[in-house]
Amino acid sequence: MPAFPAYDTNSSTFLLTGFPGLEQEYPWLSIPFSCIYAMVLSGNCLVLHVIRTEPSLHQPMFYFLAMLALTDLCMGLSTVHTVLGILWGLSQEVSLDACIAQTYCIHGLSLTESGVLLAMAFDRFTAICNPLRYTSILTSARITKIGLGILVRSFVFIMAPIIRLKFFHYCHSHILSHSFCLHQDLLRLACSDIRFNSFYALALVICTLLFDSMLIIVSYILILHSVLAIASREERLKSLQTCVSHICAVMVFYIPIIGLTMVHRFGKHLSPMVHVLMGNIYIIFPPLMNPIIYSVKTQQIRGRMQKWFSMKKE
Repeated sequence: MPAFPAYDTNSSTFLLTGFPGLEQEYPWLSIPFSCIYAMVLSGNCLVLHVIRTEPSLHQPMFYFLAMLALTDLCMGLSTVHTVLGILWGLSQEVSLDACIAQTYCIHGLSLTESGVLLAMAFDRFTAICNPLRYTSILTSARITKIGLGILVRSFVFIMAPIIRLKFFHYCHSHILSHSFCLHQDLLRLACSDIRFNSFYALALVICTLLFDSMLIIVSYILILHSVLAIASREERLKSLQTCVSHICAVMVFYIPIIGLTMVHRFGKHLSPMVHVLMGNIYIIFPPLMNPIIYSVKTQQIRGRMQKWFSMKKE
């Protein structure tokens, strides 16, 4: 662990952790991380631009994809300044208010992404299991209500534990475990009664992330049952191919979350580098991979991008 300066425990300033033991390599590490964030921001902006400008993509499936891309874009924007700020040698310090704001954004956006993935699973379930009523079920008004419901669930329900962070007494060393702020990281430094935050956070994870993942699994069980009832092998493959991108997006989102949770719960004996690495994968991997997945696996998106780039070359 690097030797950080002694911090006044009564201070409202916290110190973010980059990559312990690799401080001399930060100028080199900043290059791939800058490229990754450039890909995150440009990739998701490109997906949003393609969906907005192509009338044939103004369908429920792509509206949900636009929500996913916007969520990933916001996740990148909410962490880029602290991650690259450390690697570029600008600052490792963050105020309590800024840290709480970043915590609110990161956790709210994580819940939003989970909700959007669930909505996309419902979209695939409706398209495959009830195709004749697809457009009547997923109307523009209903999609708007689903989007607003996801936002309310994601950002309103987490306000209580986030606001309480402001009034905690932080008597331990003000050194955070990551290059960004997380709820569980601030709780680790608090000397106040954190039982409400701990239990509330656990209940929220169970009622959102776990509940969403279970519903996604159930939806795919029903989709598989419906697809297997189709007589034609070609039709079965065609139906399943429309789900490949979404299944990849679900895995890209949930696997890093499970990994980070396991590291925080059971990996206290592990190297700090493992915690930092898992934290960065959790933050960066889904926003980086989702535009790639949907650009490669979704024929309409891929075709529109190819057409767009060919026009640029001419």
